[in-house]
Amino acid sequence: MMSSRVFIVTIVGLLAFLAISEASLGVELHCRCIQTERKPIGRHIEKVELIPASSHCEETEIIATLKRTGQEVCLDPEAPWVKKVIQRILSNARR
Repeated sequence: MMSSRVFIVTIVGLLAFLAISEASLGVELHCRCIQTERKPIGRHIEKVELIPASSHCEETEIIATLKRTGQEVCLDPEAPWVKKVIQRILSNARR
């Protein structure tokens, strides 16, 4: 009886350790974008980060950093202006 308790405590401890170590390594365990921006803000963007879908988030996420404030804004990947920005980035990357 006592050995099963030790086993369960050990397993729970191991799982907690793995969860903490994954989080400390900077691994996102969920989508970063809850809301997305549809209106054009292209001239205010300093950089764009494209995060492909993964096991932690089934959506492709596009995160823009604003020039003046450094704030991160999630962009709607279906917005026409965002599609143009992504196409421009991809075409520049191929050169």
